[in-house]
Amino acid sequence: MRPSGTWEYTVRRKGLLPKPLSLTFESEDEGDAYVRRIEQLLDAGILPEELVARRGSVVTVDDAIRAYLGKVSMPASDISLLNTLLDRWKGQALTSVSYEWTERWVTAMKRRDVMAPSTIRHYVGALARCFDWTVKSGNPSLPINPLRLLPKRYATYTDEDSAAVRTQGKDPKEDIERDQRLHGDPEKAVRAVLDKVKPENRQRPFELQYRPALVFLFELAIESAMRLREMYTLSPAQVDIEQRTIFLDKTKNGSKRQVPLTTVAIAAYKRYVGLVEAGDAEMEGFTFDTDRLFPWWDGDREPKALATVTVRLSAQFGRIFDAAGCGEVTFHDLRHEATSRLYEKTSLSDVQIAKITGHSSTKLLMRYANLRGSELALQLW
Repeated sequence: MRPSGTWEYTVRRKGLLPKPLSLTFESEDEGDAYVRRIEQLLDAGILPEELVARRGSVVTVDDAIRAYLGKVSMPASDISLLNTLLDRWKGQALTSVSYEWTERWVTAMKRRDVMAPSTIRHYVGALARCFDWTVKSGNPSLPINPLRLLPKRYATYTDEDSAAVRTQGKDPKEDIERDQRLHGDPEKAVRAVLDKVKPENRQRPFELQYRPALVFLFELAIESAMRLREMYTLSPAQVDIEQRTIFLDKTKNGSKRQVPLTTVAIAAYKRYVGLVEAGDAEMEGFTFDTDRLFPWWDGDREPKALATVTVRLSAQFGRIFDAAGCGEVTFHDLRHEATSRLYEKTSLSDVQIAKITGHSSTKLLMRYANLRGSELALQLW
């Protein structure tokens, strides 16, 4: 009790609080109740939100995420994932982040949230990159990154995980690596729908707004292995016909790259440009005066605006694929198909193909390189 009649409390907790914390209350009962709650949270390794503002160092998981978001350039996908994790780990002390902590988190994503293995890997990957930066920054609260210690296939549901999920009346998620290819008859069927040929299961041809743009986008995707967002945000100035390249100044990985174009892509580009410049009725008045190559995007680079365009175009092609009788194919599978064709039709090395596709590592690239056995057999004696 202070001479003024107030009550002063000192809270010490090594690893969570860099220095003792002094708190003042009007009555002893009020102080006891508050500190009792604070100590329960500290015992659980959680730094209460009201104490966060009292110290200026990075000592909690959400501190680390905010610092990382503020100082490091990263893909929009990582920004979205980390913003989601901010609330989940609010007040969680970095000193409590151990290998056991990572296992509990992964288990919760499977048994409580019933996430797909690929989604789990996305969350873990985003936070792992954040923790890598935190460790490299020399933060004493996180000397090593335990997320990097997780074993292979950590996101795959074990028998125990599956049993726990089924007790909730739900089905465990399978770890399915997509290997959809679009070649032969399915590709011909998609091209027919884009060419306004009436599908067998419909009474009339498929109505497609900005049809020439959709045709060119499909051709460019299957010939260049570019990502959907990389394509629909292009400006005409980024295309160099003489050099047969497209220059991408900002990609998903935050780096620049030049994408070489095949003769098929060049021909498709010239046809599309010719239709736009001729005022083709199916382009509904769209011109290149907007400094945009495609009509769907208005230039807004806010993540929400870009996500809206991506979802809309993905859904449009989903309807096209469904009309063509290959509804299991997604637009992203076209990138997979294009990358596989680079392996099948060229002698380029993994590193050279990675420079074209923009994959950050050849290990990740190999997920796309599911070559057909028949193509490989042709190279055997």
